[in-house]
Amino acid sequence: MKKRALISVSDKTNLTTFAASLVDLDYEIISTGGTEKALKEANIAVTPVEEITKFPECFGGRLKTLHPLIFGGLLFRRGNSEDEAQAKELGIESIDLVVVNLYPFEETARKEGVSQEELVEQIDIGGPSLLRAAAKNADHVTVICDIGDYDRVVYELKDNGETSTELRGELARKVFLRTAAYDTAITQTLSGGTHTGVLLTNKTVLRYGENPHQWGTYYDIYGSDKPRWKLHQGKEMSYLNILDADGALNLVCEFERPSCACIKHASPCGVAVNDDIAEAFQRSYDADRLSAFGVIVALNRPCTKNIIDKIIEQKIFTEVIIAPGYEDGVLEFLAEKRPNIRAIEHQCPDEDAVTFRSSLGGMLVQNQDTKIVTKDDLTVATETKPTDEQIEDLLFAWKVVKHAKSNAIVFAKDLVSVGIGCGQTSRVDSTIIAARRAGERAKGAVMASDAFFPFPDSVEEAAKNGIAAIIQPGGSIRDEEVITKANELGIGMVMTGVRGFRH
Repeated sequence: MKKRALISVSDKTNLTTFAASLVDLDYEIISTGGTEKALKEANIAVTPVEEITKFPECFGGRLKTLHPLIFGGLLFRRGNSEDEAQAKELGIESIDLVVVNLYPFEETARKEGVSQEELVEQIDIGGPSLLRAAAKNADHVTVICDIGDYDRVVYELKDNGETSTELRGELARKVFLRTAAYDTAITQTLSGGTHTGVLLTNKTVLRYGENPHQWGTYYDIYGSDKPRWKLHQGKEMSYLNILDADGALNLVCEFERPSCACIKHASPCGVAVNDDIAEAFQRSYDADRLSAFGVIVALNRPCTKNIIDKIIEQKIFTEVIIAPGYEDGVLEFLAEKRPNIRAIEHQCPDEDAVTFRSSLGGMLVQNQDTKIVTKDDLTVATETKPTDEQIEDLLFAWKVVKHAKSNAIVFAKDLVSVGIGCGQTSRVDSTIIAARRAGERAKGAVMASDAFFPFPDSVEEAAKNGIAAIIQPGGSIRDEEVITKANELGIGMVMTGVRGFRH
């Protein structure tokens, strides 16, 4: 007896090639609506669902496959004498393979000006039901919800005459994840965001969590268009490596010009911009060599052999290199010389990317802080006006300070951070730390503060160390007092009007 496949897809990519392969393997194709039409136009033999059910498609296509002769063919247990006898008595024939991808609800919801009626019509009913029924009976039925699995299924059918238990089980699990995500998207959209959900996939058990006595597991967010990073070589990633790499990636993605950031404990210890990416690396490392031990090196340009040579020659203890790519031969050279360094290839986050953070048993969901402050956004608050060169350094320092833990202060000069103070409970303490790190390099440098100054003391501390200009959000009830102090000390000050907290 011929095996039967039911195909009903909204995304018809590679449909006819796949269906033709099934016909060659002696499958009978059952189909509906637009899928049936596409197969017939490609001269592929197809049996309409109505011919099986003896019941017409109705309600504008809302009802097509929901029928005992279809779902019975999916659900009865092969090899179970009672099920098989009942199927024979009721005239139910087996359906051995189901291919369904769902109505594009998520894509429709992302369109501008979509009506409630349009959204509701994109809620698939029969599709999820078919998928779940087939997945429930995965011991006997192969189910495909992802067109990327067509080739794997055809390969096994050609090779073995049937799909393996392992593949059917994997595809069934994929179905339940897909239908859960689909229902989550519907709930979130129709509730106006009042209800939401995050589905996690690709479980990776870490050696430990934040500390060795804590267990930890890492997951990807299901539904992301593409993974943001790929590990090419090196030791296993720890949670802290992942956290640091994320902070490093988000920082260097702020810059259009070649840039490098050295990261420790999710905060920068050195950042530099230069037309030569290897020089940017060297300057970022030189900014604070003491802190850059066991460092995460982040680049917004492909990693070069010159950078690896510098790491080797200066014996820089490097935990991770994260870059958008690696020049030819660099990964092979790194594997030979420093096989323990984790080499990651990254993609910068999309502008509309969201972040998730757990707290008090709940979850903060927010968009990425992709706000770019430009020269036109600045308000000069003091009598002393910063020069064009200082404005360039101030905007550079502002990008860096956004990625340092609050309270955060950054000293910068010539597009290099020369001193960073962060994670302190008082802003003046962060200023003192930044000044100590900078030393003589503070003279003529600029300073960025991630939030307003509650008192003039940080401005006074900056002046003691030779800071020439300051960038800060403004908005304190003591702004006038702070500005007066800056005027008194001859320091230029600009306001961004936005805060850059990172906790």
